[in-house]
Amino acid sequence: QVQLVESGGDSVQAGGSLRLSCAASRVSIGAFGTYSMAWFRQAPGKEREGVAAIYPFGGLTAYADAVKGRFTISVDRAEKMSYLVLNSLKPEDTAMYYCAADWRTTRAALLTVNGYHYWGQGTQVTVSS
Repeated sequence: QVQLVESGGDSVQAGGSLRLSCAASRVSIGAFGTYSMAWFRQAPGKEREGVAAIYPFGGLTAYADAVKGRFTISVDRAEKMSYLVLNSLKPEDTAMYYCAADWRTTRAALLTVNGYHYWGQGTQVTVSS
């Protein structure tokens, strides 16, 4: 059972930046190399939404329109880590951010909740105006 642990959430002012980290365990480096990695977020009273994802082959990335140009996802396969850099943060970015992973995710499902079996517990990002 793959385990994911997020860190890096914080309270920042609008315009600020953060880097979220996701550490994967109970998975070999070889297997991790086949996993799609993604970040989702969920604000109070709203559905969980896909923010950014990266496919394991070809370096394909996907971003929600609301974060394009501001957020960047990356993966360190050797360290079994995923990162999300959040720049130019806005109050509407306030949410719990979750890391997700799965080896079965298709390119079409990169930003869908149903595309992932493994989830972390989340890290809170709060942006004040």
